[in-house]
Amino acid sequence: MHNFYQQVQPPAFLIDQARLERNLKLIDQVQEATGVKVILALKGFANWPLFPLVYQYLHGATASSLNEARLIYEEMGTKAHTYSPAYFPDDFANLMQYSSHLTFNSLSQLEKYTEAVQGVNDLSVGLRVNPEYSEVETDLYNPAVPGSRLGMLATQLPAQLPDLVEGLHVHTLCESSAQATGQLIEALEDKFSAYLPQLKWVNLGGGHLMTRKGYNLEYLIQVLKAFKERHPHLEVIMEPGSAIAWETGELVSTVLDIVESGGLKTAIVDVSFTAHMPDTLEMPYRPTILGADKEGKGVYQYRIGGVSCLAGDFMDVYGFEKELQVGDRIVFWDMIHYTMVKTTMFNGVQHPAIFLTDSRLPDQPPKLLRKFTYEDFKNRLG
Repeated sequence: MHNFYQQVQPPAFLIDQARLERNLKLIDQVQEATGVKVILALKGFANWPLFPLVYQYLHGATASSLNEARLIYEEMGTKAHTYSPAYFPDDFANLMQYSSHLTFNSLSQLEKYTEAVQGVNDLSVGLRVNPEYSEVETDLYNPAVPGSRLGMLATQLPAQLPDLVEGLHVHTLCESSAQATGQLIEALEDKFSAYLPQLKWVNLGGGHLMTRKGYNLEYLIQVLKAFKERHPHLEVIMEPGSAIAWETGELVSTVLDIVESGGLKTAIVDVSFTAHMPDTLEMPYRPTILGADKEGKGVYQYRIGGVSCLAGDFMDVYGFEKELQVGDRIVFWDMIHYTMVKTTMFNGVQHPAIFLTDSRLPDQPPKLLRKFTYEDFKNRLG
């Protein structure tokens, strides 16, 4: 186990700047090869102390709320590409100030705010559409599930888009392949080809996991270049969430106790699946634990129990080659994208601190970015 994991006080998220930069450089290669603009989706990674680094490679960020748009403006120094299923009337004036692009989920929302956006300099208006294609199998994460509230069908649009509309936004993927991106483009052109000549930009949304090992970058570049060649007047935008922070850091925990019931041993750790890794229960998926077997193969088997009082706050048996002891480190792999942004303080359990390290500098200790206190918990509720 890497020495970095021993240098931080659990519970803690540990971000590796070297791996983050590796991802950003790879994504920048795609931008250079295709002319597509890639932006950061804050719903996937919102660690703002690293925004200046991200902005060295990407073309900005996308927001889904006033808070996210303001954070982008203040900490990245640029205006946001903003989309929300519906906008809060009291927030809208401020939201426009922080946005370069503003996408509406419905014609009724566009009509409601048409007067407000008319005449606003440097604000480009778009509509989210549903091309009725997705390969995402889990409905919770599928924006194109039948009856989806996200985006309009082609049959719901008029023959001529409203004059204000300069772009279309599609988002139907989730940690998907390059082939899925190609199919998304085909679906977009099949359903909305009549509208493309009327536009200035198209946003292909997120879910393009181009930094995953085995991802077919050559094919992605091929389909993006071909799309640009067919529609040279269009600016093409992508906003992957997972790809930026994919495999860039871990959640470090400690075994607090080992209990046994019905012949099953559970190692109780100082983190919580429901509070600190909610996707493991919602998606669901089994996180990788360094030095353990996901299938439960090994001399010693342990269920891993979270520290909250929720009965289902656990992962079923992992296999270990050594017997676990109280005080041992348990390191959950790839816990930065979509995990940190979804944490809660449920049950008041100690919230993981945030550390930054750089694996290129092994002699430099991790830097503490944020440690959470009782006041952080208390101030959330009153």
